[in-house]
Amino acid sequence: MAPKPRQPCYVLGVGMTKFIKPRGKVDYTELGFEAGVKAMLDAQITYDDVEQGIACYCYGDSTCGQRVFYQFGMTGIPIYNVNNNCSTGSTGLAMARDLISHGGADCIMVLGFEKMMPGSLQSFFNDRENPTGTTGKMMAVTRGVTNAPGAAQLFGNAGREYMEKFGATADDFGEIARINHAHSVNNPYSQFQDVYTLDQVMASAKIHEPLTKLQCCPTSDGGAAAVLVSQEFLDARPRLKEQAVLIAGQCLATDSPSLFSKSSIDLMGRAMTQQATKVAMGEAGVTPSDFSVCELHDCFSANEMIVIDALGLSEPGKAHEMVRNGDITYGGKIVINPSGGLISKGHPLGATGIAQCAELVWHLRGWANNRGVPHTKWALQHNLGLGGAVVVTVYRRADGKEAPVVDSATVGQANKLGYNPAVVAKGFTGEQAKAVRSKDKSSGWALQDTLKKVEARF
Repeated sequence: MAPKPRQPCYVLGVGMTKFIKPRGKVDYTELGFEAGVKAMLDAQITYDDVEQGIACYCYGDSTCGQRVFYQFGMTGIPIYNVNNNCSTGSTGLAMARDLISHGGADCIMVLGFEKMMPGSLQSFFNDRENPTGTTGKMMAVTRGVTNAPGAAQLFGNAGREYMEKFGATADDFGEIARINHAHSVNNPYSQFQDVYTLDQVMASAKIHEPLTKLQCCPTSDGGAAAVLVSQEFLDARPRLKEQAVLIAGQCLATDSPSLFSKSSIDLMGRAMTQQATKVAMGEAGVTPSDFSVCELHDCFSANEMIVIDALGLSEPGKAHEMVRNGDITYGGKIVINPSGGLISKGHPLGATGIAQCAELVWHLRGWANNRGVPHTKWALQHNLGLGGAVVVTVYRRADGKEAPVVDSATVGQANKLGYNPAVVAKGFTGEQAKAVRSKDKSSGWALQDTLKKVEARF
């Protein structure tokens, strides 16, 4: 079916919480509320402007979205609850963009949050077929099964295949992790901000060859939100066009039969990433060489390696050469995961894709002035969920120009917050929260003591 014409859709506001270790001390109601208030403050709107809400999470009951959104107001709008594994957040963004681009709404807030259990990912439904059960069976047939966490085995095996086929070494995967940890120092929202040498990365506990502990993303609690708007909505607020970021191309794709080709790389969704990349870049009219910054799904260093290849950022089978040449960090061809990526920033499943969006929006605005990439005009996002789904998104500024470098004082004046949220993780006041909640359809009963809890953390 030929694609139907789309109206432009923009990211107008973003906000996120710090990503933290899952210790059960912060509830999803607080994470979602904090991120949503920050996104509305950034977009300079109120909840009465929001026509639809999309809640993104994997661990929680079926209407957690309503529980979070009702804290902003009970305006009767449609609220959708999305669960698409690790690509949940970007799936919500794709849904919002489709709705706006085809005239379904002018302003949608996408909100991702996750309250996770410590340790490796686990399933709570052991009395029924696992949705990735066929993937696990293929791994067992082709590579066998160890006592390592299942996800580490799956992605580690893909790394092994990349080594066998193309000549990558264990140190190449370690270098990916070293770079991501180094990048995270400049991201105030990152769960970890520690710098490691390659030797330290390689000496950390072995999880599943070639992966060591410092090459694996942690489980995390966190929230992130984005306000997406139509051209008409933006035109009515011309003062905000400087901060608006266009979704120039986007594709949500799922697996093809090659998933079960007996290739460990194919088993991690290579074909759907390639398909989504082709569609998103085609829609935007760009090629891989046009990008100077990219946030991609590095749940494990091995996945970053195979995704660099699948996105076309390297020649086929040459991703490890990019790593060796320093071409995935500052001074190279493209800065990958300036946020620190999932490996260091953290991975609260439902929030991850939206946090990637926030990072790239800040870069294109020129607000990420402590980690910006010179001459950024296009930004690329990749968010993967096994089972499976992948979303690839191409962003550019509304004016189509290169991102400027904006000093933090100017940012704080423009956003009326007094600080730059891209480089400082601060909170908000009770008055600011009140200002963005619905004017006449707010409920104190729905809010309970969430605001007090959030303010106490600040």
